[in-house]
Amino acid sequence: MQTRAILSVLGEDRVGIVAAVSAALAETGTNIEDIRQTILSGVFSMTMLVTVDEDRTPFEGVQARLSQVADSIGLQITLQREDVFRFMHRV
Repeated sequence: MQTRAILSVLGEDRVGIVAAVSAALAETGTNIEDIRQTILSGVFSMTMLVTVDEDRTPFEGVQARLSQVADSIGLQITLQREDVFRFMHRV
């Protein structure tokens, strides 16, 4: 089963953030569909549209792996199913 999700990353800018997040996604079989990032006054912000291959790694497993990355490099990382994200942010 394929699940589209929104991944957001926020934290102090440093070398290796994109590498750490994308490596974790690759480990879990999660594909990056689109990516946007910016740095504002030293604060790194990134939003990705990803597709989780739940036959390989369940959604909760991807969340757990990203939580490990967040803890190891001091970031805030949130992964939400796309339908839940859209429902929560509709006008």
